[in-house]
Amino acid sequence: MATPGLQDIPLLPGSPRRLSPRAVARGSQGDKQGQQHLKVPDPPATGLQGSSNQDSGQLSDEESSHNSSVINNYLDANEPVPSEAPLSRMHFYDNQRKVDYVLAYHYRKRGAHPSHSSPGQSLAIISNGETGKEPHAGSSRDIELGRLDALEEERKEQREEFEHNLMEAGLELEKDVENKSQGSIFVRIHAPWQVLAREAEFLKIKVPTKKMYDIKSEGGIAKKFNEILQNLSSPLKPRVPEHSNNRMKNLSYPFSREKMYLYNIQDKDTFFDNATRSRIVHEILKRTPCSRANNTMGINFLIANNIYEAAYPLHDGEYDSPGDDMNDRKLLYQEWARYGVFYKFQPIDLIRKYFGEKIGLYFAWLGLYTSFLIPSSIIGVIVFLYGCATIEEDIPSKEMCDQQNAFTMCPLCDKACDYWNLSSACGTARASHLFDNPATVFFSIFMALWATMFLENWKRLQMRLGYFWDLTGIEEEEERAQEHSRPEYETKVREKLLKKSDQTVVQKLGTNMLESEDEDDDEDKLTWKDRFPGYLINVVSILFMIALTFSIVFAVIVYRITTAAALSLNKDTRSNVRVTVTATAVIINLVVILILDEIYGAVAKWLTQIEVPKTEQTFEERLILKAFLLKFVNAYSPIFYVAFFKGRFVGRPGSYVYVFNGYRMEECAPGGCLMELCIQLSIIMLGKQLIQNNIFEIGVPKLKKLFRKLKDETEPRETDSAHSRHPEQWDLDYSLEPYTGLTPEYMEMIIQFGFVTIFVASFPLAPVFALLNNVIEVRLDAKKFVTELRRPDAVRTKDIGIWFDILSGIGKFSVISNAFVIAITSDFIPRLVYQYSYSHNGTLHGFVNHTLSFFNVSQLKEGTQPENSQFDQDVQFCRFKDYREPPWAPNPYEYSKQYWSILSARLAFVIIFQNLVMFLSVLVDWMIPDIPTDISDQIKKEKSLLVDFFLREEHEKLKLMDETAPSSQGGSHQSRRNRAASSAPSGHSQPGSIASSGSQHTSV
Repeated sequence: MATPGLQDIPLLPGSPRRLSPRAVARGSQGDKQGQQHLKVPDPPATGLQGSSNQDSGQLSDEESSHNSSVINNYLDANEPVPSEAPLSRMHFYDNQRKVDYVLAYHYRKRGAHPSHSSPGQSLAIISNGETGKEPHAGSSRDIELGRLDALEEERKEQREEFEHNLMEAGLELEKDVENKSQGSIFVRIHAPWQVLAREAEFLKIKVPTKKMYDIKSEGGIAKKFNEILQNLSSPLKPRVPEHSNNRMKNLSYPFSREKMYLYNIQDKDTFFDNATRSRIVHEILKRTPCSRANNTMGINFLIANNIYEAAYPLHDGEYDSPGDDMNDRKLLYQEWARYGVFYKFQPIDLIRKYFGEKIGLYFAWLGLYTSFLIPSSIIGVIVFLYGCATIEEDIPSKEMCDQQNAFTMCPLCDKACDYWNLSSACGTARASHLFDNPATVFFSIFMALWATMFLENWKRLQMRLGYFWDLTGIEEEEERAQEHSRPEYETKVREKLLKKSDQTVVQKLGTNMLESEDEDDDEDKLTWKDRFPGYLINVVSILFMIALTFSIVFAVIVYRITTAAALSLNKDTRSNVRVTVTATAVIINLVVILILDEIYGAVAKWLTQIEVPKTEQTFEERLILKAFLLKFVNAYSPIFYVAFFKGRFVGRPGSYVYVFNGYRMEECAPGGCLMELCIQLSIIMLGKQLIQNNIFEIGVPKLKKLFRKLKDETEPRETDSAHSRHPEQWDLDYSLEPYTGLTPEYMEMIIQFGFVTIFVASFPLAPVFALLNNVIEVRLDAKKFVTELRRPDAVRTKDIGIWFDILSGIGKFSVISNAFVIAITSDFIPRLVYQYSYSHNGTLHGFVNHTLSFFNVSQLKEGTQPENSQFDQDVQFCRFKDYREPPWAPNPYEYSKQYWSILSARLAFVIIFQNLVMFLSVLVDWMIPDIPTDISDQIKKEKSLLVDFFLREEHEKLKLMDETAPSSQGGSHQSRRNRAASSAPSGHSQPGSIASSGSQHTSV
């Protein structure tokens, strides 16, 4: 039972905390570094105001032995820095305790003037740096201050309470004195070993044990081939320490303070790496309550309400520091985050160690995707070269270029356009063959299987990384992450409760949010009725955005039609109408896509916020789905129009389809729409990659950094020259951009994956350009994470989440899309039908004539005939591309039998192609197991070895206890208790004590 006078601090971090108001007083200076401390004494006091205690002798010897001080240094920035201190530190000012996390906030003061407080009390900055109301002004150094702004005062009180609660949780804090009129304050947080051990046990963090075992290696030919491959690829490997040995591996087991003998703890300061330490502190920050801030839970709410400006872990020093001192950040910069090492493999293990598993999996996925683009790029180049090599052998293009055939084509527009010869479109026809040839069909099948193999290999790599990174069995961690509600969700629930007039409902505001959620009461959570307005706004807004995208596409179509009509009136520009209209329209589409991408990203975030998801994971998934839907429609709508709709609703001579009173719908080029589709796809794909990479990802962050620097230089503020010359690491990191998640990086690659797979039949070179972009993208993202962003919180996850489902969906959709591109957009099916059904000699001779229908020019509508025609007046028939009956047939201009036979062949091809590719994809999926056989065997072996290791260690422990046990039963019992306590440094104190929660700072 706890000692009277101190209220209990609960052992389990997830349980509700009772906020005990205590006086925070200056404690003894018994620490070996000579630091000043704060201790939590028995007499309670209101608020966080403390009294100064300069005499360390006031504590009795008994109290000193049982009450370790909660260390909390408030330093004066004007005090000289110790000479032995390094210029840029990651430690407290004692150079001993590591800074695991930093909270930053901006404060503002008014000018000093006489206080308006009650007689006998004055606002004072006391010796520990906090403001408090001193009953005896003469007991400390009084500094009369003006009354603070109400909002600033409220934020100050909330920060004081939150920091006090962090100290109650066992964390150690250090921050500078607020001795300027305004400025930024950094609260440095250190987690001592006891807190790390407690939280690691609660979070079930897997750590390596003393036991190591051999990893089964392949034998025979596979082993020799692997050795040869390793030797050949050795120049491509980064020069970093191997974090996952390919031959030996430690057995891992969730950390437990009762089983400390299992782990190889040589140094408590380095047993948990920096990423794990910051992750533990972040977990404490997320669940620490603050009663003054409406009983909110966690640092996220305080940041959302501008109580703190930022919370971040520190980078491991500077990446470009001179000298030979090496840290993980500097190593990552030299071997990974520079364009000069683009040819090297990524140090995935070091990335995971520094940034956490979530970011490590992203770069592993990006690396695998980039490597898989190599074979697809090679095949794409071969297909393109095949088109170049066979262009002279293509019979249809040779017939179109033959001047002797002299196919007289119908006018492309009314009145201003003349009849024209098909041979004038020779260049377009020859260029179309580069992409519209039989090899593209097989390339489409290959790319569908490629997408399946890529996803299957990613699942295997994911399982392999999960084994080496000890990610197996982290479902409990993901479920625990679901317990933390978002601040916006808590605010909505609180507003809902405040609307209730019943007093019992109001009283629930005094309870903890987690406790109220467990009651499963509709009053304490948001139901579908509460969210219905948000859902309705989401549906209406998304439909509106999609309609807006289609409207812009239609507006570009109108631009193409009207511009083509206008240019056709001028003889000088008439010859280049198609090229001019196509190029300018594609550029307009690209600009609109880039602008709408940014707008839709902001709209998707706003729609997700008004939907009020409960957890961060749910928020991220819904944001991803909305953003992907809007950006997918935005990026592919113009391409879908050219691929499947352009030229399908033109009509025929004498009965054209008109829009806006006299403007004819645009037609495809004589060689088909596939060439224009290729141009549209290539410009949009390359434009997005070049502009987004060079302007948005490189230029915009540099402009933000420059603007922030100019703002800091222009703002008048009190600076310390020594501090400005040698800024601390937390100052350097604070000036970096905050980390906002991986959604933009994933989204960019997912859209690119769509360009590579969905329309690859029309642009076989898409994988090549994607590969060239990704080689740069990997180093660009690496440089951004290492040099331009604050260090993200390490997040453990076993997969890439909803992105895998989106990739799988795109892969299946690409099969259908390519089937329709080949069947409808290209001339592959009409050529096959002609060659095997209508050709006299089984070749494509006469194919062009077969695709052209006749029209009697005398049946042109009045006012649409060409003016000042250069052709002879005896032109009776002109040709147009369609399958219709001739004018002399019983049913003139009706669809012919060839049209229906080709249409049925196209539909049959779509069905056969889709089912064949789907079957092959399922076959590949079945043939490639999701879990590699060697990894499956190693997981089973590890479980067996872990059981044997436990039994052997327990047996040795009991044997040692029996040998040293005293003869008396009571003495034996007490001795065993003492040895069990000594085996766990965190100790097992009496229930209710502070030490039982893992902290030795306020032992009772």
